[in-house]
Amino acid sequence: MGILDALDIAPTPDELYLPSFKLHPLKGKLNGFWSIWVNGNWRITFRFIDADVELVHYLDHH
Repeated sequence: MGILDALDIAPTPDELYLPSFKLHPLKGKLNGFWSIWVNGNWRITFRFIDADVELVHYLDHH
């Protein structure tokens, strides 16, 4: 299963805890958002709105 598929079906962050995703909550001004590792420096940053995911960024972390 790919990252976008997992984000599409997961109703909560708890459903996304796969070691390869390196899922973690963000802090500070991005409190309430989550990040999943894609590869290298690339991350998908998103948040949950009820049981839906709002994709916010696909970005190079460094």
